Order: sequence, then C-alpha cells, then structure tokens
Amino acid sequence: MKPKIILAAMILSGSTQLWAAPAPVSDAANSQSSVEKRLAALEKMMQSRNLLQVELQQQLNILQDEVSQVRGITEEQSYKLEKVLQRQRELYQEIENRVSQAYSQPAQTPQTDYSEPLATQTISTDLSENEAYDRAVALIMKDKRYDQAIPEFQAFLTTYPESVYTSNAHYWLGQLLSIKNDSAQASEHFKVVVNEFPNSNKRPDAMLKLGTLLHEQGLTESALKTLNELINQYPSTTAAKLAAERLAKM
Repeated sequence: MKPKIILAAMILSGSTQLWAAPAPVSDAANSQSSVEKRLAALEKMMQSRNLLQVELQQQLNILQDEVSQVRGITEEQSYKLEKVLQRQRELYQEIENRVSQAYSQPAQTPQTDYSEPLATQTISTDLSENEAYDRAVALIMKDKRYDQAIPEFQAFLTTYPESVYTSNAHYWLGQLLSIKNDSAQASEHFKVVVNEFPNSNKRPDAMLKLGTLLHEQGLTESALKTLNELINQYPSTTAAKLAAERLAKM
C-alpha cells in the first residue's frame, strides 16, 4: 500500500506545480503593448491641449490688440467731441455781443446783458448738428455775412427741428429779421422762444424783444402783457430792468 500512496502523492504534487506555473510570454507582451498605447494616447492628448492653449493665447492677444485699437479710436473721438463742445461754449460767450455791435440801433434794440452762466447752455453731442449750427454762427462771427445767416438758420431748423439749439436759432432769426425791419416775421420767431421753450436761457431777452416789437406794431395791450410777464417771471434779470424802463415810457 505504501508505494501506491507515495505515487499518488507525487502525482498530486506535480499537479500543484502545473497550476502555479507563470503566465505565458504572449500575455505579458499584450499587457505591455496596452500600456504603451495608453501612454501614446495621453501624450497626444497633452500635445493637443498644449496646441489649444497656444491657439487660445494667440486669439486672446488678437482680441486685446483690437480692444486697444477701439479704445484709442474712442479716446480720439471723445477728444474731438470735447474740442467741438469747447468751441461751442466759446462761441456762446461772444456771438450776441458781435451781432448787437454790428447792427446797433439804440432806438429800437436796447442793449441787453448776455452774461448768463455757460453752465445753463445745453450742448449737443451730435457732431453733424454742431457743425450745422457752427456754420450758421460762423456767418455772423467770422464771415460777417449777416444776410446769409438768415437762410442758414432757417435751413438748420428744417434739418434739426428737435435740436437743443432750436430756441437759439429762433432767437437769432428774430434778432436778424428785426434788424432788417421785418417786424412781423421777427415777432413770430420770438413768440416761438417765449411760448414753446419755457426753460430756454434766451426766453427773457426774447420776451423783451417781442414786447418791444409788439409796441412798435401798435399792439400796445399785448406789449404791456408781455413786458409785465417778463418782469414778474425774471425780476432780477437785465431784461426785466429794461422792460420796466420801456413800460415807464409807454
């Protein structure tokens, strides 16, 4: 019996060794190939990401350059606009005195104080509108072409009926037409300033000019009403003082 037992033990021992044998060489090779493929895929992903980052950085640089260009253009336009507005303020300071001096008629057109604070002036931000108004003003101040200024202001009102300078344009037309002895048309322009622009800084002077013209036209009652309203509404202005002097002579 012992030899059989020994033989069985040997067979079992050999079977155990067979089961514990290492994996075939082909399996190890496949595993190594799989790892290499994964590493290669990761490397491609890293390269793609790096390329994408470079491309995004280039696009960012381009956008920054474009933003800088736009900012430069905006600053340049803002500077030009500010120069136009500054020119407008300077024109306001001188324009009325120039016309009063050019067409001095003391008996009909009393000297008026035009020293309103510039802060009360409203300035347009539309360059075309400013240019059109400047052109009309330049005919008075620079070129001394006073007759040509009338159709220029009329054209301005037609082109820019809602302009911030509308009351000014009507006032200037009233001034120029009254100097040309066209009292009826001048009165209509002064009435527009008085009736449609209650906040205009030209309104007190327009009321004074309108009252004066109405009196010259023989419309005494309307003249008295206009001048008294001027005194009541703007008691501290020079226009009101001149209106009081007019009333005292009526």
